[in-house]
Amino acid sequence: MISRIKVPGRPAGRLNTPLRLVGKLVPVLKAYSGIRATDRNAKSLATLGRLGTLEVRLARTSAEIRRAQKLRYDVFYKEMSAIADTALYFARRDIDLFDAVCDHLLVIDHGARTLHKAPAIVGTYRLLRQDIAERTGGFYSAGEFDVGSLVARHRDLKFLELGRSCVLPPYRSKRTVELLWHGIWAYVLEHRMDVMIGCASLDGTDPDRLALPLSFLHHYARAPEPWRTMALPHRYLELNRMPKAAVAPKTALQLLPPLIKGYLRLGAFVGDGAVIDRQFGTTDVLIILPVSAIRARYLAHFGPGAELLNRMVFLLRENKVGALARRQDVFVQIEEVDPRPDRRCGGAGLDIAEL
Repeated sequence: MISRIKVPGRPAGRLNTPLRLVGKLVPVLKAYSGIRATDRNAKSLATLGRLGTLEVRLARTSAEIRRAQKLRYDVFYKEMSAIADTALYFARRDIDLFDAVCDHLLVIDHGARTLHKAPAIVGTYRLLRQDIAERTGGFYSAGEFDVGSLVARHRDLKFLELGRSCVLPPYRSKRTVELLWHGIWAYVLEHRMDVMIGCASLDGTDPDRLALPLSFLHHYARAPEPWRTMALPHRYLELNRMPKAAVAPKTALQLLPPLIKGYLRLGAFVGDGAVIDRQFGTTDVLIILPVSAIRARYLAHFGPGAELLNRMVFLLRENKVGALARRQDVFVQIEEVDPRPDRRCGGAGLDIAEL
């Protein structure tokens, strides 16, 4: 039975306000030191899965969180095109205030050691539950999208925000993806989460150059009204840039990042509008994935004791799983189109097999 929660008065206001702790010394120190502010129990620190020398679990110490921040910096700022401010440049870690309130999912290789003899952290993912967001100031994605009104329309459901995910280049394989998803699903089950949300990015900040994939998402993957929410008015970028008749679905699908294609196959929707993130050089859309909307045959793989997403992982080509593009991207990257006839984008009725 899904547990019920109460959304405090005016939840849209609370959840639509990104964490605003600037000027408060303690949260800043916690973020930089890797100290997590919220409570944990022993169960939450247990191993969530193993595959050979790889283990997936939540970070247990501030040192592990700092190492995850270092991994994120190496991928986002050194390998990719994110622009670090002065503080991040000198820290050589990707840090923000949400690090103090989120759970940090880690993939650890016990067969590889750091200079300090600790097992190497080779993949990471940041998780923020609704109950934590409500107590600490809001979701990260509320800086781009009207997340609060979405939560307010689904008061009986529990939301989980996914983000800040990346993997070291040598580990961008199906093994690491298996473990990340195994960890995410174990977390969803433990906390009885009902909806996963997060931002997914398209490379580039010129909407005219992205007109075809953005219009494809508008016409074929836009969330139905109960799940629809908009980009914030002052950041809103229209997805509907071409009439539906002018959109070549097969071509547009090829232009979508693999992570977005993967989530559409699972049953995800996208919100109304996009947001340009100039720091990371991307155009972001909001992914909305109710657990109830996940395709039945994928959900069967999610079950306790089963290999997660076996079919999805089978589609992943060795070493074709890149770091998640930028900040809050949801982690599924699939390089192929599923040939089965029932794979439909986001419940919108588009048969990918026909493209």
